[in-house]
Amino acid sequence: MADRLEDVTIAILGGTGDQGNGLARRFALAGHRVLIGSRSAERAQAAAEALADAGRVEGGANADVAAEAGLVIVAVPWDGHKALLTDLADVLAGKIVVDCVNPLGFDKQGAYALPVEEGSAVQQAAAVLPGSRVVGAFHHVSAKLLLDPAVEAIDLDVLVLGDDREATDLVQALAARIPGVRGIYGGRLRNAHQVEAFTANLVSINRRYKAHAGIRVTDV
Repeated sequence: MADRLEDVTIAILGGTGDQGNGLARRFALAGHRVLIGSRSAERAQAAAEALADAGRVEGGANADVAAEAGLVIVAVPWDGHKALLTDLADVLAGKIVVDCVNPLGFDKQGAYALPVEEGSAVQQAAAVLPGSRVVGAFHHVSAKLLLDPAVEAIDLDVLVLGDDREATDLVQALAARIPGVRGIYGGRLRNAHQVEAFTANLVSINRRYKAHAGIRVTDV
């Protein structure tokens, strides 16, 4: 890990999706070197080129960018979450791994939380990455706001969960590098299920009010 937060190279697995792409854009604007990962190196490189105006953004295969980065954000679809992290366990050993995956299903009634055997997506990540420092964060950030160049600041608190105090402190500070955002400690990994599941409520709020709602924590 670099001595200064701004010198940390960030890899985003699944960085070609809207959520990962939006985070890549914001962290590049904040001055970080950002590596976009994908199953297809060509797709990752194309996504990186599209963000060239934001700063230092490069693309490559998931395994390659994970190996090069000091901090890795997991923004892959839920159905490929466990398999990908299991395959990359050796590469991710010793790194801070930030999981922002929300296990959700959708039907005619809208979004709903899916059951996870380990309790939550981030607990699943911790189970398959015993050598990594796993943190949960960025679950409730609107991809549309992250990607919108007209939005300079995002009105949002990011709940950061983990069992490693140094790692959660660093991720809180990282979240605050996005203008308007605060990183707020949200508890240990065992408390992650309700944070991930609350995304289904936000989806319902956004659909009803045609908004891009987030959360703010009062009195902190």
